[in-house]
Amino acid sequence: MVTAANAPIRKAVVPVAGPGTRLLPATKSQPKEMLPVGRKPTVQYVVEELAQAGITQVLFVTGRKKSSIEDHFDRDPELERRLTETDESLRQELETAKGVSFFYTRQSVQAGNADAVRQAGEWVGDEPFIVAFGDTIIKSDGRQSLLQRMVHAHGESRAACTLAVEEVSEDDVHRYGVVEPAAGEGTGGDTFALAGLIEKPERSAAPSNLAIAPRYVFDRSIFSAIDATMPGRGGELWLTDSIAVMIKQGHRVQAMKLSESERRYDIGTFETYFKAFIDFALSDDRYGYTIRQYLVWKADQIG
Repeated sequence: MVTAANAPIRKAVVPVAGPGTRLLPATKSQPKEMLPVGRKPTVQYVVEELAQAGITQVLFVTGRKKSSIEDHFDRDPELERRLTETDESLRQELETAKGVSFFYTRQSVQAGNADAVRQAGEWVGDEPFIVAFGDTIIKSDGRQSLLQRMVHAHGESRAACTLAVEEVSEDDVHRYGVVEPAAGEGTGGDTFALAGLIEKPERSAAPSNLAIAPRYVFDRSIFSAIDATMPGRGGELWLTDSIAVMIKQGHRVQAMKLSESERRYDIGTFETYFKAFIDFALSDDRYGYTIRQYLVWKADQIG
């Protein structure tokens, strides 16, 4: 019998409403989530990751100038027909996340990423669901992806929230939401309970060097926690603060660390975007070798 604890998670929420101002002028007329990394736009990697984890329904929380995301995941029968006649392999590459249905809602006012998640309350109903930020790629090379492991751990522990974390330099903690492991909890295992979270703390106030990688599994209690969240930095509602409220309300919140074979790519600044593009270009099956040769040659020229 399938119980609530081990029922498959079918739904995911992907916030993509952020303005992407740190990537101007590249994002003046297109969403940062649609910037290409290697052969695909950033958000396509996110959707493929969700599909691999068993997700069949994805809700995009959009904003202004985000219509190209909807266009990208919509079918184009005329293009498919032409490619069937001229380039079947390319047509197959356009089949992104087969079996996934897409839905869209709008965050009309930029009120924070917790408010973006709140837009999904009616859509998810009473089901557990995933939240995956559309501007962050998690590359997994292991047998199971990070999200697959998170979903399993979430069901086994009956947690209200399971989130991903990665180790970062102490000099970088001010850039992220940072978690505080619960007393007596070792952080070397698959999962560990949390005692608190802080959004972008000063180095001296950071409770650890474990930064949140924006992948979450929630039950419905996140919505009441968002309703109880006070506006934070910039007067907006932050998901990190809402998860801290969940802990104060007595819910189990746990973290899972990225494995050594996993890496987070945050497409939030030009530096991180350039690094992501280079890494994915170097690993490309067709062009990776020639790109590596070119970089070696370029390094010699500069040197």
